[in-house]
Amino acid sequence: MAQARTTRRRFLKATTAATLFSIVPRHVLGGPHHTAPSDKLNIAGIGVGGMGAVNLAALETENIVALCDVDGAYAAGTFKKYPKAKVYSDYRVLLEQQKDVDAVVIATPDHTHTVIAMAALAAGKHVYCQKPLTHNVSEARRLAEAARAAPGITQMGIQGHSGPGARLICEWIWDGAIGEVREVDAWCSLSYYPWGHAGWSSKWGGARPADTPPVPATLDWDLWIGPAPLRPYHPAYHPLVWRCWWDFGSSMICDRGTHTLDPVVWALKLGAPTSIEATSVGQTEETHALAAIVTYQFPARESRPPVKVTWYEGVRAPRPE
Repeated sequence: MAQARTTRRRFLKATTAATLFSIVPRHVLGGPHHTAPSDKLNIAGIGVGGMGAVNLAALETENIVALCDVDGAYAAGTFKKYPKAKVYSDYRVLLEQQKDVDAVVIATPDHTHTVIAMAALAAGKHVYCQKPLTHNVSEARRLAEAARAAPGITQMGIQGHSGPGARLICEWIWDGAIGEVREVDAWCSLSYYPWGHAGWSSKWGGARPADTPPVPATLDWDLWIGPAPLRPYHPAYHPLVWRCWWDFGSSMICDRGTHTLDPVVWALKLGAPTSIEATSVGQTEETHALAAIVTYQFPARESRPPVKVTWYEGVRAPRPE
C-alpha cells in the first residue's frame, strides 16, 4: 500500500484532537506503581486459615473485602491481618449479602470445593479454587460445565503451573531436547500416616474414632462437614488431618500428585488415558492407602508416541529404578 502523505500542521491538529478526548490512566496521575482503589478487584477469601491465607497474601495489591471460615480460632490470624474485611462463617451468607465482591478464593477442604465454587459461579463471581479442584471425577465434570456457562474467569490453584519450572520442562520437551518421551515415572514418598496423626491410628486401625469430644466453641461443625455424610466432630479430622479420610480428601495422588503430574500432562499434551491400573496396600473403607502404584496408558497424540505414566505414593511405595 502506498504511504499516505501528511503535513506537519495536519499531524499536530490530529494528535491534539486525539489528546483532548483521551483518558489519562489513574496510575499516571497517582505516580509509578499506583493503582486507584476503583481499579482493584474486591476479593473474598473462603477458607482462610491455611492455604487460603497464603493465597490472600499474594492478592494484597487488590481489595480484601470479605473473609469466611467455619473455624474462627483457626482463621483468627487472617481475620486480624485484614481488619477492614467483613467476617463470615457461612459462604452462602457472604455471597448473598456482600454484593461488592468481584472474585472469590476458595481454599477449604477438598470435599467442599465443588459446592462453594458452584455457588460462586452462580453468583457471577470470578473463582480461584485450590487444588484438587474437586473431590471426585463426577464433581469435576459438573464444575467444568458450570464454568463454561459462567461469565467469570476461573482458575485452579496449582501454584507451580504459574512458575518457570513447569514452563521450562514444556520448552525442553517441545524442543525435542531429550527426544520422544514414551515413559514417565513420578512419585511422592509422603503419606498422611498415621491416619489422623498424633498416633490415633494405633487406637483405631484406620477406622473412625469412637469417642465424641465436644465441638470447639469457635467451630461450626455442620458447615465444616458440608456435603459429606454427617459424623461426630473429632480432632482426627480438623484441623489439617482431614486429607487421609476418604469423605474429605482424596489421597496423596490428588494432593502432591496434582502438582507433580501437572507438567507431565502439560508438556506431553496428554488427554484421557486408554487404561488405568492401580494397586494399593493399607487402605480401609475410611482412610487412604499407605502406599499405591497407579499406571496410566495414554494413546499416541498427533505425531507423538503412546506414553506410559506410573505414579508411586506412600511410605511403602517402591521408587522407580
